[in-house]
Amino acid sequence: MADFLMMIALLIIWGMLFYHIFLMQGGNLLSRQFKETAKQWQQNVPYYPTVSILIPAHNEEMVIEDTLEAMSNLTYPTEQLQVLVINDNSNDRTGEICEAYGKRFPFIEVIHTKPPNGGKGKSAALNNGLAHTTGEIICVYDADNTPEPDAIYWLVLGLVNDPKAGAVVGKFRVLNANKNFLTRLINIETLTFQWLAQAGRWFWFKLATIPGTNFAVRKSILEELNGWDEGALSEDTELSFRIYDLGYHIRFFPNAITWEQEPETLKVWWRQRTRWARGNLYVIFKFFFHFFKLKHKRVGLDLIYFMFTYVFFFGGVILSHSLFLASLIFDVQLSVGFVSYLLLISGFLLFIIEELLALSFEKDQLTKKNVLTVILMYFTYSQMWLFLVVYAAFIEVKRVLLKQEVTWYKTKRFSQKDAKNKKTA
Repeated sequence: MADFLMMIALLIIWGMLFYHIFLMQGGNLLSRQFKETAKQWQQNVPYYPTVSILIPAHNEEMVIEDTLEAMSNLTYPTEQLQVLVINDNSNDRTGEICEAYGKRFPFIEVIHTKPPNGGKGKSAALNNGLAHTTGEIICVYDADNTPEPDAIYWLVLGLVNDPKAGAVVGKFRVLNANKNFLTRLINIETLTFQWLAQAGRWFWFKLATIPGTNFAVRKSILEELNGWDEGALSEDTELSFRIYDLGYHIRFFPNAITWEQEPETLKVWWRQRTRWARGNLYVIFKFFFHFFKLKHKRVGLDLIYFMFTYVFFFGGVILSHSLFLASLIFDVQLSVGFVSYLLLISGFLLFIIEELLALSFEKDQLTKKNVLTVILMYFTYSQMWLFLVVYAAFIEVKRVLLKQEVTWYKTKRFSQKDAKNKKTA
């Protein structure tokens, strides 16, 4: 029985590893092609559509000024631009700071919300903002983001040149990557996710997941879908699946870059990643139980990917770890033990190769410090995810059973004075 369980676990783990190798090859090919695509797009700019940027903000006085400063420096024509900050039930200086920018820049507007309509979370704040938008295209940025000046230009250009694209998502970089060991780990994680999961899935399957920030979507699509799902903690992933189901694809384009702050302490990281895991589990089971009602079954490709990532893969790793530890203490009659050890070591080496390849796609990222961080990452950061996913599943099941409402689940911000002029990792 132990041998059978170990073989099942290893098949799942290695199946996911091979799939990731396949995705990484797609990311590699895209990294060589997207600059040529950008040149072609620039030769076809028939017009600049009106754009509304939504920035949901709840108690963001520490970071909102930098975000609005970045908005004031966008190269997109200001006469075609509307920046809407949704000051959602804040009790700090967020509203005051936003109003000051609104007086300086006519295209920046502030919406102040209070209960019962305000304070219900990011999705509700976005829906409140959507009702006030005037643009043909809606872009979303988190309150801690500082997009590069041409970010909106590239996102919009993607939609103008690709009528089948329901949304275009850009790339995000870690502003505080050099802060400590945790932020270096997160920096590597985000780069790998984007060049492996986002770029790879886009290259092979024309699929990409909308992140919580730095994306553009057609307003007509949001109106058809009645906006964001206010019961979803990962409103971005949930929206992605519904856009797929309308028959559109979601395009990943790395020319559109934003810089964002990441957690600097384990406590903040745990809360943020728990929310992400809970949100993705919500999406998995929401669409799994309604799969046959979906119009476009191609959604199933991403549904399977998310299910394997959060359910089968993590389950397989936990099972293999448990059997390995049990074999060190008890006689569990694990005859495939030697083979399993070789496979686990090979899996570790593949993990290292994947991470380093992702780093090689970015200038100045393949450093000695980052190589060492990748090696340590497998034994530290990756293992923490195992406990986190189990915990998140327990919390989400509890929330569903108790029918608890979704509220603001804001990530704690940190002062970034030292990082503003050091956008390198």
